[in-house]
Amino acid sequence: MSGARDWLHAVAFVAMAVTMSGAVVAEEAALVDPPPTRLQKLDFSKPPSLPEFDAPSAETIEQSIRKGVDFLVADQNPNGSWGSPTNTKDLNIYAPVPGAHHAFRTATTSLCLSALIECAANSDDAAQSAIEKGEAWLLEYLPRLRRADGTAIYNVWGHLYSIEALVHLHKRHKSDTQKLAEIRTLIEQQYDMLRRYESVDGGWGYYDFRYQAKRPTSSSISFVGGAALVAMHQAKSIGIDPPQNVVDRAVAAIKRQQKPDFTYLYGEYLKDRPMREINRPGGSLGRSQCCNLALRQWGDPTVTDNVLKHWLYRLYERNGWLDIGRKRPIPHESWFQVAGYFYYFGHYYAAMCVEQLPVAERAPYQAMLADLIVPLQEKNGCWWDYPLYDYHRPYGTAMATMTLQRCLPAE
Repeated sequence: MSGARDWLHAVAFVAMAVTMSGAVVAEEAALVDPPPTRLQKLDFSKPPSLPEFDAPSAETIEQSIRKGVDFLVADQNPNGSWGSPTNTKDLNIYAPVPGAHHAFRTATTSLCLSALIECAANSDDAAQSAIEKGEAWLLEYLPRLRRADGTAIYNVWGHLYSIEALVHLHKRHKSDTQKLAEIRTLIEQQYDMLRRYESVDGGWGYYDFRYQAKRPTSSSISFVGGAALVAMHQAKSIGIDPPQNVVDRAVAAIKRQQKPDFTYLYGEYLKDRPMREINRPGGSLGRSQCCNLALRQWGDPTVTDNVLKHWLYRLYERNGWLDIGRKRPIPHESWFQVAGYFYYFGHYYAAMCVEQLPVAERAPYQAMLADLIVPLQEKNGCWWDYPLYDYHRPYGTAMATMTLQRCLPAE
């Protein structure tokens, strides 16, 4: 038996050696003759070369939006809000009660309200009723939103996304002077809240594990600052200007986190680790769109059309890095430390980047986004990317429908 066992070990060793040598040869061959790829070098002096593909038709996009709107209407809470803390799992993100959930619900409700106003036809009675109930909840509850405690500052998401919703409501009530005055007051209050919870470094974070001071000592997080700046710019477009010094500090914080290829650090606390996975192009796919948009809207001349186009193309061609992280229950466990909640966030701001391009040049980028988003819709009409209590389906659906709305051909 000993001789037979030795013979089997020898055979196994030879087989392993052949396999390993074959793998080495294959790896060396791949280095000499890499497989073809459509990924292009980032050359911002010219636009990317775009592939040809079959994109969803306008009719298909409209049907997808309709299903998303129907889901949002059906998913609304009886009190007019969206989302709840009731759908839990064994692993939940840090969320001190009740304040963290106040923030999540306010941000989610604001996004859903914006989506219904943007995407639901005026003749849709059910959607209009949902808008009215959502508006009533937001106007009553929003003035009371604060941070959960010294460590969790999720309320910044509620403040910034409520600004976007309030801008939509401002346009909706353009002939109601009393309502417009109320909305203006609420937007200015959100400016004050964002000033109050601004990081000492400028911009905003959502955790403060340093000192939990009255003025947060949180590290500035690039995409939080980007999202806030985009919301403030929307409010500025209707004549409600944010505090310029707050804007300037947020822009400066994002610029400090910007790398030469227009990738962005996750947060300023990673400035001494710029090549950590999350800070590399694959990890920045869900942030570059938002940060590029924010800087461009606030006057940065370096964010050119070609910069936007290359990052829109790269989002399409390298989308797998984001998609692998989608629906994973643990944040940052995927390649490039991607978290699931980057997914629809990144595409939402990518769609806004498309709107920055000349109308005649938008179509291929709209087609790319639609090609990514339409197939991911669930059977019940929702989209979701990360299991966050019971907020993920409404916020994911809101972001996806608004993304697709911007993929429709300009009338």
